[in-house]
Amino acid sequence: MKLGFIGLGIMGTPMAGHLRAAGHELYITTRSKLPQALLEAGAVACASGKEVAEAAEVIFTMVPDTPDVEAVLFGPKGVAAGLRPGKTVVDMSSISPIATKTFAEKISALGCEYVDAPVSGGEVGAKAASLTIMVGATEAGFAQVLPLLQLMGKNITHVGGHGDGQTTKVANQIIVALNIAAVSEALVFASKAGADPAKVRQALMGGFASSRILEVHGERMIQRTFNPGFRIGLHQKDLNLALQGAKALGVSLPQTAGAAQLMQACAAQGWDQLDHSALVKALELMAAHAVAEAPQG
Repeated sequence: MKLGFIGLGIMGTPMAGHLRAAGHELYITTRSKLPQALLEAGAVACASGKEVAEAAEVIFTMVPDTPDVEAVLFGPKGVAAGLRPGKTVVDMSSISPIATKTFAEKISALGCEYVDAPVSGGEVGAKAASLTIMVGATEAGFAQVLPLLQLMGKNITHVGGHGDGQTTKVANQIIVALNIAAVSEALVFASKAGADPAKVRQALMGGFASSRILEVHGERMIQRTFNPGFRIGLHQKDLNLALQGAKALGVSLPQTAGAAQLMQACAAQGWDQLDHSALVKALELMAAHAVAEAPQG
């Protein structure tokens, strides 16, 4: 197929690479420098979203936030300007479910399918093509894009209609944030009490407290490896979506609010570009104690 991909950052680049590796024609654009690896693999550089949409049958977007998706789709020389009836737009960003429904209405009015398909799994999952993908679409739209999504992920669920994929992603981000906060508190507590946090983590991995967050992010907290797989700033955005949605629905999310405040504390220290496992640094600041010292050398 002729595919387009817009947004080639930490996640988008490997995701687009999987599509190209499967033999599909790939038309790409991004706001920064185009990845050389994709160009060398045969991807075609385009000057705008409009140009991508004119060339491709299915257009994927993977950008940071709701305003970015709106600009890519409906801004000057945006995707919508290059669409013809029968094409499909797949937004894999993590954005507002409410805005997603509006975007879907606009794209559908052009005679095209709209699919919201946010992902979970971070940079590791993007590179391994093992992402969890939560899909909001019509039955026809989901059936069309499923073979393409299977090139990028493993756990792919058609949750429901437009916006339901984004709602699921917000729920995912609530769970992830609260798990990171829980692991952070546990390791700060154990370390300040004098226990070896690495051995505490090892012991907990064999019990009911075991989790993917404890496995991966707990190790990052101990090893002090906070290079971003998923930045605090982006997770802040997702928790804000959760809290905005909760306000609109009349729902109380007190633990989510607490995790959002910890991330805000990190951002105030200039740590918003670090991996979200660095949330532990806010708790360390309050405890006047780091979980572990940075490895030497």
